[in-house]
Amino acid sequence: MVANQRPDLSRAHIQRLVEEKRLLVNGKPGKSGLKLRGGEHLTLYIPAPQPLAHLEPENIPLDIVYEDDAVVVINKPAGLVVHPAPGHTSGTLVNALLYHVPNLNINGNQRPGIVHRLDKDTSGLLVAAKTDAALGNLIEQMKNRETLKEYRTLVEGTVQPPAGIVDAPIGRDPAKRKQMAVARNGKPARTHFQVAEQFAHHAFVTARLETGRTHQIRVHMAYMKHPVVGDPVYGFRKPSLPLKRQFLHAYKLGFKLPTTGEYREFEAPLPKDLQATLEKARNLE
Repeated sequence: MVANQRPDLSRAHIQRLVEEKRLLVNGKPGKSGLKLRGGEHLTLYIPAPQPLAHLEPENIPLDIVYEDDAVVVINKPAGLVVHPAPGHTSGTLVNALLYHVPNLNINGNQRPGIVHRLDKDTSGLLVAAKTDAALGNLIEQMKNRETLKEYRTLVEGTVQPPAGIVDAPIGRDPAKRKQMAVARNGKPARTHFQVAEQFAHHAFVTARLETGRTHQIRVHMAYMKHPVVGDPVYGFRKPSLPLKRQFLHAYKLGFKLPTTGEYREFEAPLPKDLQATLEKARNLE
């Protein structure tokens, strides 16, 4: 009902407003899925956009793979934080986007245009929206699992079977709140994996996300007893190969362009540091 009346708002934005009790039905907070009988009075309070004055546009080079009037696809390098956090308001992808797309101010003040994220030390493809309509469209595609997100990763050990699905819910680790873990009461999480090359001590794996939980591939690979090489959180304490970050690269991204509906796929090759590590894994006996 609200989505039909306010097509300028994404369903995710409306859901957030409902959770914040900003939707009133006959003067009382409404709930998602509430069936209306007819004649109800709905009031939606939309807070004013928070200013971006404290976020400065920065001329940070971006490896732009694709761009149109609605979206920009970026090949993010390892080491670049996607969005600002308390005490970390500069040097992020958002700062770069504010420079690249002047007057950008969508999806709140902390993640303007950000549809999904990659960890700081994960490299690869990421799409950002340039308009509210594009943002809503992409969020709906991801919600309906109409997008493709594939990663290349190097993991420890011999993976058997060489292909399959990890279907294990992920939630906050009760013992380490800053970490994620497979948890019975976590959110559903499914990762499809396929071994591309099996080496003596490592496996080069393609992983496709069916869901998009925080640290999903890293947690699921560790759950399989094949943690990602170089992972400082979920990996082995003693690195098996010299790598200063986790071997995880978002190499393929597919979605429908919001402006035309055309489905497109984009690819990004392995960065040099991962290529070098992969070659070392091949040569180990």
